[in-house]
Parts: sequence; C-alpha cells; structure tokens
Amino acid sequence: MSVAVGVAQFAPAADTARNVAEIGELAAVAAERGARVVVFPEYSSYFIDPFDASLRDHAEPVDGPFTAALRDIAAAEGVTIVAGLLETGDGDRVRNTVVAVDETGVVASYRKLHLYDAFGQRESDWVEPGEIAEPPVFAVDGLRFGIMTCYDLRFPEVTRLLADAGAEAVLVAAEWVRGPLKEHHWRTLLHARAIENTVFVAASDHPPPLGVGHSTVVDPQGVEVAAVGTGTGVAVAHLDPEAISRVRRVNPALALRRFTVVPRG
Repeated sequence: MSVAVGVAQFAPAADTARNVAEIGELAAVAAERGARVVVFPEYSSYFIDPFDASLRDHAEPVDGPFTAALRDIAAAEGVTIVAGLLETGDGDRVRNTVVAVDETGVVASYRKLHLYDAFGQRESDWVEPGEIAEPPVFAVDGLRFGIMTCYDLRFPEVTRLLADAGAEAVLVAAEWVRGPLKEHHWRTLLHARAIENTVFVAASDHPPPLGVGHSTVVDPQGVEVAAVGTGTGVAVAHLDPEAISRVRRVNPALALRRFTVVPRG
C-alpha cells in the first residue's frame, strides 16, 4: 500500500505563532489531499535573516510549546508532521533540529550535523553541530522514514546511514539559500541521494527570495514525481514500497557496494 507524503513550502518568520498558524493551514491542505506525512522547512519554528541574538530567545526544548502545537495539528489532521525546530543549546549557541511529530508527540528528532559554513555564510557562529547518533528512523503505515537537514544533503554519508538503518524514504527540511547555481545544486543533490540509495526523497524549502523553493518528491530512480515551485503551497506524492523493491531488483547498488560509512573522530 502506498503512503501519501506532502511537501509544504512556506517562509517561516520571526513569529512562532504565525508560523504555527501557517503550518496548520498547510497541513490541513495536505491532509485533504490524502497525505499521511507532511514535511515542512528548516527553521519552521522561528527564522530571522540575518541571524541575531533573538535565536536564543526563541529556542525551545524538543518537548516544548512548538512541538506541542505540532502534536495538536497532527492529531487534528491525522498526519505526522516533520519540521525544523530552533532548539535550546547547551551554551550560547542554539541547535538546528528537525522533529517528527504525530498525535502522540515527538517520534523522532535529528540535530543538523554539518553546519552551513559555506558560500559566505557562518551558521556555526549561532548554531552548535549535532552529535553523531543513531540515524532517526520512524514508520508510518509500514513505510520507514528517515530525517535530515539542508546542508547535510551535500554529504552523501548522511543519507547512506539512513538507508542502512532501513529508511525507505528520506525527508529533508531545508532553507537552501539562493545564489548562483544553487537551485541546480538543490535539484541535482536531491536526485542523486535518491538514485544512489534507491529510496524516495521528499524535501521542503523556503520559497524565494531567501530560499530557492522547488520543494519536491523524487522516486528511487531519480524521477521527480511532485513539486511546489516558487510560492507557498503543498505538493503530495504517493510512495509505493514496491517501487523500491522493483528498483533494487534491477539496480542492487546497496547490496553490491564494498564500503561502509565510518564517522570521523
């Protein structure tokens, strides 16, 4: 049986209540279209550009009011919500965390491993990197999902570890900053991670002018099956587990590989 997954694209603001309201509206649209899982962008709880000290003021614990609001939305709409959370850190910096929340509460969480210290940005000035931990995988209607964040997409080992942990679909919460060739990189990397791991990939981004938009769902052969474009909106795709089996019979790349992933230090 296929599982419908929605990618919900919107521009989180420096107003958590407003963000929660927009998440609720988009989750309702996705649920009406049959979605059982809905993916929202990175920093969905609070976002300001450029970063400033208000990040610390608006950071929350994983089981704080933002995830409580997500739980209420998930219960009302009958979905699992995946969204970016500004989490309280250990010191002056915050954590860039993604949570998966259903009607029972948080079922999985992931702290961004690779911080965006690239293309003229310095995310590590404000955010502490996550510790390497067991890959977060959860199931909805029998399909196994893994979660990750934005810049981690440029490091193929992250997705490979999720695939090794049994993920059949990888959900990416992102704020993929616009710039020369950045939309090309976004689309290419999403397709590559799907092809090389023979998994579905569903990714949600901020729309322009800050993000590139184009939140999308890619199948295990690298075929784009649903996308939003550059505005606020929702796209829903049906993920068929049998499609993964068919692709892996023809292209058993995971079984044929001769390397494993080993963390550095």
